[in-house]
Amino acid sequence: KIHSKILILTICAAGIGGTFQYGYNISIINAPTSYIQTFMNETWLERTGVPLESNVILLLWSFTVSVYPLGGLAGAVLAGPMAIKLGRKMSLLLNNVFVIIAAVLSGFSRTAKSFEMIMLGRFFTGINAGVSMNIQPMYLAESAPKKLRGSVALTSASFTALGLVLGQVVGIRELLGGEESWPFLLASNVVPALIQLTTLPWLPESPRYLLIDRGDEESCLSALQKLRGSSDVSAELEEMLAEQAAVKGQRPKNPWELFRNPALRWQLISIIVLSSAMQLCGNDSMYFYAAYVFQEAGIPQDKIPYVTIGTGSCELITSVTSTMVIDYAGRRPLLLGGYSFMAGWAIVFMVALSQQTQISWMPYLSVACIFAYILSFGIGPAGVTGVLPTEVFDQMSRPAAYMICGSLLWFNLFLVGTAFPFIVKSLAHFCYVPFLVVCVCTALYVGFFLPETKGKSFLEISEEFKKRNFKAQNHEPLYKGPEEICSTIL
Repeated sequence: KIHSKILILTICAAGIGGTFQYGYNISIINAPTSYIQTFMNETWLERTGVPLESNVILLLWSFTVSVYPLGGLAGAVLAGPMAIKLGRKMSLLLNNVFVIIAAVLSGFSRTAKSFEMIMLGRFFTGINAGVSMNIQPMYLAESAPKKLRGSVALTSASFTALGLVLGQVVGIRELLGGEESWPFLLASNVVPALIQLTTLPWLPESPRYLLIDRGDEESCLSALQKLRGSSDVSAELEEMLAEQAAVKGQRPKNPWELFRNPALRWQLISIIVLSSAMQLCGNDSMYFYAAYVFQEAGIPQDKIPYVTIGTGSCELITSVTSTMVIDYAGRRPLLLGGYSFMAGWAIVFMVALSQQTQISWMPYLSVACIFAYILSFGIGPAGVTGVLPTEVFDQMSRPAAYMICGSLLWFNLFLVGTAFPFIVKSLAHFCYVPFLVVCVCTALYVGFFLPETKGKSFLEISEEFKKRNFKAQNHEPLYKGPEEICSTIL
């Protein structure tokens, strides 16, 4: 249970302008697809007097969609230096500049008769999402008490899912998804940005950042007291001072330094595996398949957008549930359960797709699989993946770790988005085989190699990984004859 109102407000203020924007901007682009493609064609016709060919329109649209993860990749790379130089809170506040620029570009694109403005707007929106996806979990996990760290950091996933659902709701025809209102739909992401800009400045900075990065014990104590709603925070401050002493004299690390450091080997392998699996597990591709499967199940074309809202709601329900249980169940069971269930549902889904036309009730099984797959993703992979870099890296390595994590996440999102249509074309009903392999391999990795971090201090987690990283040295044979003989040579 969270006792401090300030901590609750910090979670909400960081989330609404943070990972909420990631989910919201992924889903609002789907509703006006046909209207924007028509706008591209009409604009080109007006400029040159020649209409665009259908494959050129498709290419321009593909670029408009894929420029979002490219912006996200740029944002993920920016996030590390921003978090170090500006602090966690100031980085989130400044990040809103990107989304305001994007909203202006998209909102006025039709008036200016420029579809290029939409593309540029999507790139800036991507930068905003890339920065917030890295900095928000870091900020919240550093601000939370140890026993609630998982729950507080996992709210980032709940806000992503909330953004996804609200984007689907706002995008329906009756609201902003109509032919006349699509520029307002694309510009509506300015509202969460303005909410964050008016609320977050009044809330405290990450106490760990203030003490360990800035060396400001007084501000750290003040922030800690506000976030805990109590003046007695001596035990937690003592723990932070021990962490400060452990990294004394060190400077924030660069991503390539993490790769060279043997003391961080298993932490790095763990976040690379889990960050890659989060996008390569096929959850986003389920949304791609949803419309086709719903149509096959006999749902009328004009009702499909309303049923699709149900898929986003599934992710929201499970991410909120995971937020409530993560600090009781632990990180490993949620990840292991999530990927194992996804592997099982992938098999059932492929069987259902292959029998879609032969057996009358198979389309309904396919619909059930879509919901079950998204629910399984929400159980653990959706949120726990973002929490782990904060827990398994120390204060000096954390921003660089998030840069690696974020870059992999966005690169793989781009990769899956580009490759999935070709996978479907070549593998047909068995298109989920690559995703099945990813889910099985990730579940095995979590089961055999990932230690539990629930309820442990950052120093305790570091010690556990240190034992694992230097296991070879710890098990050296006792006989060291040749070395001793060599050392006696004059």
